[in-house]
Amino acid sequence: MALLDIFKSKKKKADEKLKRPPKGVFKQPKKPEVKKEDEVKTEEKPKQKQMESLLASKVLLSPHATEKSTLSAEGGAYVFRVAPDSNKVMIKRAIEEFYGFKARKVSITNMPSKRRISRGRVGTKSGFKKAVVYLKEGDKIDLT
Repeated sequence: MALLDIFKSKKKKADEKLKRPPKGVFKQPKKPEVKKEDEVKTEEKPKQKQMESLLASKVLLSPHATEKSTLSAEGGAYVFRVAPDSNKVMIKRAIEEFYGFKARKVSITNMPSKRRISRGRVGTKSGFKKAVVYLKEGDKIDLT
């Protein structure tokens, strides 16, 4: 057994020689970035506006125009097709930014895909996500 211990100790010494130095020893010091407070504020606002406009265009795909949705629009409930990954908070923000009205309530429904037969061939009609947005009594959105 003593013979095996000799080989182990030699291996440990060789591994210690190959070890890397601790992290941060050879790193160059970072230069401090000097920015004026006014420049920082003006840079952030346009980016935020662009992000909001992108949010509205990606979240609200189109108004969902059916007989039922046009009748419900008279009562202040508007129906939209929305992106599959959107949630109620995103939809509220998009409506406020795009149309300028605050949503009182938002309901979301996932419409399932349906099987259709045309000329003897079976196909599927893709499903989608639908949002019903309720506005205050005085607010009206012109979807035409």
